[in-house]
Amino acid sequence: MEKLRNILMPKPNPQQLLRDWQRRLRQECRNIERQIRDIQREEKNVQKAIREAAKRNDMGSARALAMEIVRSRKTVNRLYENKAQLNSISMHLGESVAIARTVGHLSKSAEVMKIVNDLMKAPQMAVTMQEFNKEMIKAGVIEEMVNDAVDSALDTDDMEDEIEEEVDKVLTSIAGETAAQLPEAARKERLKQPATVAQDDGVDDEELEEIRARLAKVRS
Repeated sequence: MEKLRNILMPKPNPQQLLRDWQRRLRQECRNIERQIRDIQREEKNVQKAIREAAKRNDMGSARALAMEIVRSRKTVNRLYENKAQLNSISMHLGESVAIARTVGHLSKSAEVMKIVNDLMKAPQMAVTMQEFNKEMIKAGVIEEMVNDAVDSALDTDDMEDEIEEEVDKVLTSIAGETAAQLPEAARKERLKQPATVAQDDGVDDEELEEIRARLAKVRS
């Protein structure tokens, strides 16, 4: 019965599989590059809004917007890492096919399995890599592996301090000169305001939510 199935449904040869996978991997890399451009383009609009808020002495709104930039830049860094991992998969697959020409079949790759498993944990890549995972298991390139739960704990003191430092750096780089012109007492008072609170004379809640929604859309 098994032999009959193989005759009726022959497996694609390794070269065919490689070409198909590499084509799709290149497409995913292009998608990542487009997403990065979208995020960076939206960031320019947020930078402009931060400078305008600083000119109005509305440092509460400026800080809220700076937090969004910090989040967006973290997303961009992760996307660059994802792209590098996709390129690494393609390279390792090429090596596997080269070996297959000698042994006649695709061999398992622990490195590809590790990278695919890591990418399955990335929100932007999860669905795509689940499909690759199934196909590569079927082709014998990787073994089925339990996907560990993602550790999304971001509420530690160290993480909070690190984020606050990054927000300060963003504010300094974008609106530092404007903020520096404020009287010392006023500057300290405004910078203490929570990032979620907007000034009465500055960016209102609706506008802040609109900016956040646009950034969230390009980050997803």
